[in-house]
Amino acid sequence: MDAERLERQMNFIVEIDKVKQVLRQTSVIAGDRYENDAEHSWHLAVMAILLAEYAEGASIDIFKVLRMVLVHDLVEIDAGDTYCYDEDAALDKLERETRAADRIFALLPDDQGRELRALWDEFEEAATPEARFANALDRLQPLLLNYHTNGQSWQKHGVTSDRVVKRARPVADAIPGVWDYAARLIEDAVDKGILEK
Repeated sequence: MDAERLERQMNFIVEIDKVKQVLRQTSVIAGDRYENDAEHSWHLAVMAILLAEYAEGASIDIFKVLRMVLVHDLVEIDAGDTYCYDEDAALDKLERETRAADRIFALLPDDQGRELRALWDEFEEAATPEARFANALDRLQPLLLNYHTNGQSWQKHGVTSDRVVKRARPVADAIPGVWDYAARLIEDAVDKGILEK
């Protein structure tokens, strides 16, 4: 056994526990508190398992997607959550998250650090079928939570339906069979008055 390797792995495991403290702007469906990044990542992983059959081409590497969705928000331990509709905060998001990725993934043994960093980079670039699918799930999940909390964070931040459609657009490309469902939710949210036109 390589004691140094194990020590670095354990240090990483302890460090990423902090992701449970990173609060997002979306409430859990019960509506009584904000979701944290760990809950979000877990939710995406389950969604990936269930919705893989709808992925464009349907020949994605689901294990790769699972690893991607489980590590994609670890950078927010340092960078914090950037609300997807906050245009000012988005200006330096990549810089903050890249710095965080450099630090966090470097805690691991070199081979594992490179592997997880590569997954994070792939997610950010959204160029592969797996990354496009993972990104689409990342856009769909908050839409579901917002819809089922009567638009709680949409209303709090004055988000309009055109912005939600634009944000959710990757769903149409990567999970076309689910896009109609998502579009109906958006339309219904407008009809119910929980999302501004």
